[in-house]
Parts: sequence; structure tokens; C-alpha cells
Amino acid sequence: MSGTSLDGLDLCYCHITKDDDKWSFEIIETESISYSDDMQSELKDSIYLKADELLKFHNTYGTWLGQQTKQFVSEKKLDVDFIASHGHTTHHQPENGLTFQIGSGQHLANESGCKVICDFRTNDVALEGQGAPLVPIGDHLFFGEYDFCLNLGGISNISLEQKGTRIAYDIGLANMILNYITRKIGLDYDKGGELASSGSINQNMLDRLNGLKYYLLPHPKSIGYEWFVDEVAPIVDITDDSIENLLYTSIHHVCEKVAQQVKLNSTKEESSLFVTGGGALNDFLIKTLEDKLGSSVKVVVPEKELIEFKESAVFALMGALRMEKEINVLKSVTGAKRDSSSGVVFLPA
Repeated sequence: MSGTSLDGLDLCYCHITKDDDKWSFEIIETESISYSDDMQSELKDSIYLKADELLKFHNTYGTWLGQQTKQFVSEKKLDVDFIASHGHTTHHQPENGLTFQIGSGQHLANESGCKVICDFRTNDVALEGQGAPLVPIGDHLFFGEYDFCLNLGGISNISLEQKGTRIAYDIGLANMILNYITRKIGLDYDKGGELASSGSINQNMLDRLNGLKYYLLPHPKSIGYEWFVDEVAPIVDITDDSIENLLYTSIHHVCEKVAQQVKLNSTKEESSLFVTGGGALNDFLIKTLEDKLGSSVKVVVPEKELIEFKESAVFALMGALRMEKEINVLKSVTGAKRDSSSGVVFLPA
């Protein structure tokens, strides 16, 4: 799994079982591989590449994924049925019928020597869906006891049951804006939200962020890095203020938007919100979110391993569902014409 926060590659080895129609999982081994400065820069700038350069990088990155996976499997002495790879999203324009995750499945399979399942989004977009978010199938099958599942990655997205149907959508910003700000001073991220906690609101910036047109759109809806570059980065760049104030303002914006969606969809006097993704490790963000939600919503932050590797585990589930020819992408989430069992299978040469 490689997300929009551009922090690195997450590898997660899982045992996934199905008993009496109930799916469960156990995380056995994990590893996070930080991107080099060059790789991070290449991934960040890949949306600007010409078609032939992008496809070349697609293959190169797939080979790199295969190398990292092969080493992980070898060092941990793992018995692998298949690799489920999300790839790294470079282009996401479902309104134009396209989405693209680099990390060639064939190159990954050849390099690792394992069967690979990847490209989970394209089929849903071909069915006129958003191709995102995909993790809600895991929320439904693995974490259905919670009223809401919130992922705070580069982007914030939420999933819930509504009248017996799972719905989900990208709320808006999360770590993408926070990491964009900290990189201005040479930091990959603001550990625990320490810098943000000493800041104060920049009202003009907050108003601009709250005024982004995306927030007015009905779901199903999703966003990608292109939206951030076009709509959000300019707001940060024109705001002349301290790093602390930029971070503080951004966190309040993120938490306001999340709290609005939870309150809008809450049907109980007391509900539970299960929070994972890198943002769950930001203590100041979580405290701010709790303050904005109030006592009627219990914020549940699991152990660190699940915070960091939940998405990876869910993509392993998506691979298992694909191998079993069961539904792994929900039309109620993406707006597609029908549910699908998505993902392309590549065999090593």
C-alpha cells in the first residue's frame, strides 16, 4: 500500500479466513519502507510526466515494488498465496472515466515470483463509478461493529451503514495538507501534532479551505492529488503566516469537516468512530476531533499496528475476495452501475 501522503510503502502479511460467511484476519508481519527523497519527488511529480515517461515509471516502480516484496518475503520466511497491490495513484479523474495507479502488476509479479492482484479501481470507473474509496468493503466485513470508520491518510474518508447499505466517500483533507506544510521546513510530518498545538487560527485561510467547492458535492465522491495541487496548495502558498498557525488552522479545518459528516449521518444518541491511518497518530488532531464531536461520539483509536496497516490488510482482503470471485467493490460506495469483483491477476513469467 502506498498512499497519497507519500510517506512510504506499507507491507503487511496477513492470514485471512472465512468461517460461516464471516471474514476475519490476523496481521502476522509488517514493514514500512520510507521513500528516498528521489523516489518521493518522482512520485509527487509523476502527474506532470508525459505518457511515455509515466508508463516507463509505472514499470520501474512495479519492479521496485517486486524487489521490496521479495526481500520482505525472504527475510520473514513467508508462505505467500498472492500479493494484493494497491499501487500508487498518480491520476484520478473518475468524471473523465479514468484512474491510474502506477506499479506494473506484471513487473511486480516477475520480480517477486508471486501471483499479483492489482488495478482494483479501473473496473469500477469503467462501470461509471468513482473507483474510490475501496476500503469500505473491509470496514463492512472486518469492522462492522463500529458506527463509523474514519481513515485519516493523505485524504480523510468515512464509511458507515445507512439503511442496511454501506456508503462511503472522501470527506476531504487530512495528512496531505499537513505534510505539505511541514515539508516547507524540511520535516516529513509534525510528530504528534506538536507544532500545530502551539499555533492559532488564521481565519482567512480557514474560510478559504471551508469554501472549497468539493465540500458542496453530494456523495458518491472522491478526490486525488491533482485536486490538492489545483485547489488546496495555492491557498497554503498565499497564506503568509507561521508554520504553527498553518498547521493549527489546517487541523481545525480537517476536524470540522469530519465532525460535520459524523453528526449529519448519526442516527443514535451515542455512536462510535473507529479511526485509523497516519492521522490517528497525531495526538493534537485526535483531541481536536474529540472536542468538535462532543461526548455523544466515542472516538476509538486502536493499537499502532492496526492504525498503520489497516488499509494494507483490507487490500489483502480485496485480493482474497477477487480470488474467490466475491464482490469487493460496492456500488453503494462508488456509484457504479453494479457491484463488482475487481482486480487484475498477473502471473510471474
